[in-house]
Amino acid sequence: MKTLSTPEAFAPGYRLDKGAHDEMLDETGRVRPHWAHLMQALQQLGPREVGERHQEALRLLRENGVTYNVYDDPDGINRPWQLDPIPLLLSGDEWFDIEAGLLQRAELLNLILADLYGPRQLIKKNLLPLELIYNHGGFLRVCDQVSLPGQHQLVLCAADLARGPDKKMWVLGDRTQAPSGAGYALENRLAMSRVLPSLFRDTHVHRLARFFQSLRAGLNAVAPGDADTPRVVVLTPGPLNETFFEHAYLASYLGYPLVQGDDLTIRDGYVWLKSLVGLQRVDVILRRVDDNYCDPLELREDSRLGVPGLLEVVRRGNVAIANPLGSGILENPGIMPFLPGIAKYFLGQTLKLNSIATWWCGQARELNYVLANLERLVIKPIYRKPGERSVFGHQLSRAQLADWRARIKARPALYVGQEYESFSTVPALVAGGYEPRQTVLRCFMVARADGYTLMPGGLSRSAPQYGNMMISNQTGGISKDTWVVATEPQHPAIPAKRSASLAGHGNALPSRAADNIFWVGRNAERAEGGVRLLRATIKKLFSNPDRDSPDYQLSLETLLRCVTSMTGTYPGFFAEDNESLLQSPEAELLAVVADESRAGSLANTVNRMTQSGYAVRDLWSSDTWRVIDEIEEQVSEARRLGKIGLWSMQEQMDQLITTLSAFSGLVMESMTRGNGWLFLDIGRRLERGLQLVSVLRTAFAMPQSEAAETRLLESLLDTSDNLICYRQHYRSNLELASFLELLLMDPNNPRSLAYQIARLQEHVGKLPREPSTRRISAEERLLLEASCLLNIANIDDLLNVSESGIREALDQQLSKIYALLAALSDTLTANYFRHGDAPQSLS
Repeated sequence: MKTLSTPEAFAPGYRLDKGAHDEMLDETGRVRPHWAHLMQALQQLGPREVGERHQEALRLLRENGVTYNVYDDPDGINRPWQLDPIPLLLSGDEWFDIEAGLLQRAELLNLILADLYGPRQLIKKNLLPLELIYNHGGFLRVCDQVSLPGQHQLVLCAADLARGPDKKMWVLGDRTQAPSGAGYALENRLAMSRVLPSLFRDTHVHRLARFFQSLRAGLNAVAPGDADTPRVVVLTPGPLNETFFEHAYLASYLGYPLVQGDDLTIRDGYVWLKSLVGLQRVDVILRRVDDNYCDPLELREDSRLGVPGLLEVVRRGNVAIANPLGSGILENPGIMPFLPGIAKYFLGQTLKLNSIATWWCGQARELNYVLANLERLVIKPIYRKPGERSVFGHQLSRAQLADWRARIKARPALYVGQEYESFSTVPALVAGGYEPRQTVLRCFMVARADGYTLMPGGLSRSAPQYGNMMISNQTGGISKDTWVVATEPQHPAIPAKRSASLAGHGNALPSRAADNIFWVGRNAERAEGGVRLLRATIKKLFSNPDRDSPDYQLSLETLLRCVTSMTGTYPGFFAEDNESLLQSPEAELLAVVADESRAGSLANTVNRMTQSGYAVRDLWSSDTWRVIDEIEEQVSEARRLGKIGLWSMQEQMDQLITTLSAFSGLVMESMTRGNGWLFLDIGRRLERGLQLVSVLRTAFAMPQSEAAETRLLESLLDTSDNLICYRQHYRSNLELASFLELLLMDPNNPRSLAYQIARLQEHVGKLPREPSTRRISAEERLLLEASCLLNIANIDDLLNVSESGIREALDQQLSKIYALLAALSDTLTANYFRHGDAPQSLS
């Protein structure tokens, strides 16, 4: 391949402002050596192929459920993660210097944290102003003298870097409270290695897996001394948090339970996980909740995200939190100008990696400089509250500048001014071509017993437009993979050996997670049953040649009422003035499919399914989540087609049934048969039984003519996917007696009521309970009664028509079974899904 020296061959429109620094091009406009192979490969692929691979990467990210929630964004939690296919490349030699600087910075921040909550020598020796620390909302006085075991208080930290006009990397800010982005960096890497496999391999990129092995080791290292096999949990604010995907992804990747505050409780001076098998002691909490929200008893009393009494357990040394409560003080940008002096005091060294020029306004000279140069600086509060952003002086009007001067003068200790400079640019794929974009790199460090280790790379973010210095995910920044180029091939990391006894920790399923997975099963089955019945109804509505026949009309009306009873979209076709609905059912059927605001509709059911599934995102495999994403996409497409007409949705419903069946097949064949799978399948079986009972009562409690009943039987056999099975078993005309035998009594038919009850009895018998209790549980009692009612039923008796003109025996028997199954759902909720109280501990 010909050596690429200038960018014209692959990016003729790649232009830079005079004096701008570019990561790919040197001062003469020639491609830097460590970029040459990448640029040659991109040139060979061509813009069209690169664009297609970019779309493939975005598809992979979307199917894996990679999202970033921007508050008040119309897409909400479904806002897809954006990835530019052109990575940021750093040479091995430059990375060596960056690594040394960042590891030194991590050690320094760790010493500062230990000092501020310990002897506070930095304040006593005037190396840090008292006002700078005590005016910061991240300094938690209640955490005084509270420390983790070992030398490292700061377990995980991150630093945002950018290259300035002096061509050196600057630190723009530190993230020490609950630094986010490591999971997204890993997901970016996986996507890039999938769409550009040979390029990734031939570039000799440093791999990321060792960093996460170090993270696991670092968390184990801070566990209390009496924990032989530490139980680690990931504490998340919940599915609405902006980075919830990453919380779930890391929990799954590291093999830790993902918990919310309600999943934990304090008992006898320890933290316990409220799991289905009782209270399980927690030794380490990897928190993704801001420290002020972690303990409503001693910190923010209005918080519903934390655990009351958590801080007292930390004081006693019975649980470790990474990072420790109060570590948010290190994110104070006012500390940055004092770091050189602190480095000499603690380490006897000069800083190897400088911070961006920063002036804390709490000092007279610095205040005067900031006020005099406000229009050329970036103004930041030392403690950033949610929703606050940096203010760029050059973007302010005269009136706004005057207002900010007055605000800073009133409370100067609360603000800093930072130098405003243009960062270096990196190529980005824009409209089929390559353009320069300013880029910021976030690097991650984790503590181990022998010091800190650095992720080789990190999460890069580029500006959406050239010249934009406000680069963040919240403001539309686009992520990039970061490649540290080695001089020789990199070998995959060998996973560290894990203690076999740790396997038991996977059984500690939180009750909240069990609740969500139960409703995933119910709503998945509800959606599948609803789609099958809707498909049969639409088929009957549009594809029957004898539509004028009274028998056809009677069977159609009954089928329409079955749609209402199965989906629960009352009053629907049971409305008092239902004649017009029955004559022209298209509008109501469209609403049952597409009206997301209507409880029981297909769109509403799938939305509830995906919400419950997202809340337990850490429990799904990539393939399973890909199918869940496809289900959501197909329902959206069905809603779109519904605007054209009901008949246009038939093919889409075929595809949706296939995808819903794929979901069922994946969880049957891929999920470990633990408590999570039990509750998922209990939800599916329970919902299938309830749907079947509802349809049978609606369809056959009221006798019809033989011809109408035959038509109805055919449609319902088609709905339950039992038409072929019926013909093979009975080899006769369609008869209600045989139909009921197949759908009610046949224990080998996976669609029959007998089969659902048998599976429910089997699953309920495996649920965790107190081993000392010999009596059958409430759940087992309900299912035993339902099974007895079904087994003693006589088909001939069920078919008898009473003097009132209905099949009373059939209606009453099915009504009793329905009530028992509904009671089973309530009993499961009461016994296993109550999050406010801890489940009873099992001995």
